[in-house]
Amino acid sequence: MEIDNDPAYQQMINGDLYMESPKLLKLRNDVRGKIMKYNQIADNDERNAGMASLLRSVGDRFFVEPTFEFSYGVNITIGNHFYANHGVEICDEGQVTIGNDCKFGPKVGLYTPVHPLDPTVRRTEAERTAPITIGNDCWIGGSAMILPGVTLGNNVVVGAGSVVTHSFPDNVVVVGNPARVLKENKPSA
Repeated sequence: MEIDNDPAYQQMINGDLYMESPKLLKLRNDVRGKIMKYNQIADNDERNAGMASLLRSVGDRFFVEPTFEFSYGVNITIGNHFYANHGVEICDEGQVTIGNDCKFGPKVGLYTPVHPLDPTVRRTEAERTAPITIGNDCWIGGSAMILPGVTLGNNVVVGAGSVVTHSFPDNVVVVGNPARVLKENKPSA
């Protein structure tokens, strides 16, 4: 992709402190306009094809309800059989990788930006990112938030309204703010 050659883009996806470049701003504005257009399309096949065309890659059976929002799209990789209910938002300044057979409830948010704690740096509008990785067979309940740097293993269920501030291994149900393990979630044999 053309954006791959932009130094600010490389800093952004590498997690270095960066400022938005003219190329990043143009990409964000172009994508924003297309997202607004695609979210207005009632036909599922047409809407989903449009949204999928804006992402780095998607597998088979990609389905998103309107509204589906993201920052750039080029940093989102989604496996096979993905479903996102209404109002899902992905701030993909950093890399977002979602495995196979994942489902998101309404108003789920994935946030990769890491804003500086130092107010002097924060006023410059510089920020960093940390990637989010979600394994296979995960269910993220409605209004859950996944914060920067989180990795969820396979077969993780995140309870509705949870705020996931750190990573979790395979086969657990996590709930709360901050999210914590409620119980194991072993798949049936």
